[in-house]
Amino acid sequence: MRSLPSSTEAVVFDCDGLLVDTEACWTVAETAIFAAHGHPFGPEQKALVIGRTMEAAGEAMAQYLGRPGAAAELTAELLERVRKELSRGAAALPGAAELVRACRAAVPIAVASNSPRELLDAALWSAGLTDYFTHTFAADEVRSPKPAPELYLTACEKLGAAPKRSVAFEDSATGIASARAAGLYVAVVPSLSGAGLDHDWLGTSLAERELLDWAGQLGDGTVR
Repeated sequence: MRSLPSSTEAVVFDCDGLLVDTEACWTVAETAIFAAHGHPFGPEQKALVIGRTMEAAGEAMAQYLGRPGAAAELTAELLERVRKELSRGAAALPGAAELVRACRAAVPIAVASNSPRELLDAALWSAGLTDYFTHTFAADEVRSPKPAPELYLTACEKLGAAPKRSVAFEDSATGIASARAAGLYVAVVPSLSGAGLDHDWLGTSLAERELLDWAGQLGDGTVR
């Protein structure tokens, strides 16, 4: 495992399951949909949908549930159920606010999320993270969301940073593929335990001391 790079021009964060504990909201919604079609929902089923866009999750569910023509219907149901769960609130994950603050003090930061704008804004607001980010990018604002590299490339371009000198924080295989394709250094805190995910740096929480120590020494010789 490589050390986190000290020469960093920008840091781009995923949101769901990484900064904000929204995966519980998504899991409640997904479990209800699977149950309505007579199927259990566990780690195997979660792996099919985690990190995907609403539309891709709808497609995956339709195929798994044996309803290939129902993707749009399932996507709409998922959106409504997640919207309802998010309205009850979602908290920032341990260490998220502290790490975001430390990075923001040194280099430009952004969020690149595979959620639609509506859900991204709701999640950041609920967790009290909205004011930390000037730049946030949602799946419905690019032509090709994750696992394509466009979200990360767009974020780096807006921040004036070279992707190869930027760090992405991710939690899912879909997001990791996007960051890797864009050329960023990939730091991973998995939201599913036991997942063998591609990574440059791997941790168990954003609250790890190594991350705050790293963020505290960013900025020397980097783009601000």
